[in-house]
Amino acid sequence: MNKIRSICVYCGSSPGLNPLYKQSGKLLGRSIAEHGLELVYGGGTKGIMGAVADGVMSAGGKVTGIIPKFLMNKEATEHALGQLNELIVTEDMHQRKHLMFQRSDAFVTLPGGIGTVEEIVEMMTWAQLGHHRKPMVFANINGFWDPMIALLDHMKAEGFIHTSHLVKPLIVDRAEDIVPAILDAAATRPSEGDEAVIERM
Repeated sequence: MNKIRSICVYCGSSPGLNPLYKQSGKLLGRSIAEHGLELVYGGGTKGIMGAVADGVMSAGGKVTGIIPKFLMNKEATEHALGQLNELIVTEDMHQRKHLMFQRSDAFVTLPGGIGTVEEIVEMMTWAQLGHHRKPMVFANINGFWDPMIALLDHMKAEGFIHTSHLVKPLIVDRAEDIVPAILDAAATRPSEGDEAVIERM
């Protein structure tokens, strides 16, 4: 059994068009705090990112934001960043993503754009290469990730995902069910990967 202490959340720095996305972000944040876990995320204080952080902090939980210098004024405000329990400012996106991986025991992807897709796909790539066994979740709010899930199924059917047993993201439709699903998954799988290989990537 692996202890889940922190959950990394990938999501949009904008709210999207459906109010349900931000609501789900806040619900997920509250659930993370209520389960005694820490949020690790990209440091944005706007959009869905801000909603997740607000949900955690409003329920008394701990938030660690990891943000590159060049995004500080784009995705956040100085005042809001000051509310986080811990703020790590990185030189670039690569350093940000690597720290988010190191500091997290599981990964959740709420609705978002290209950057959000890139982040969870990288985690799935590392899982496929055998570098980690940390739970990964598509928070399929209002069916948002249905096209992505269909694409993964298509790639598998066409013979391009040969180690699909290593790439099994959980599909969870409701924000309040995400943390319990992660805890259940962690109880039945190892999380260790080859950290030395990850360092070289």
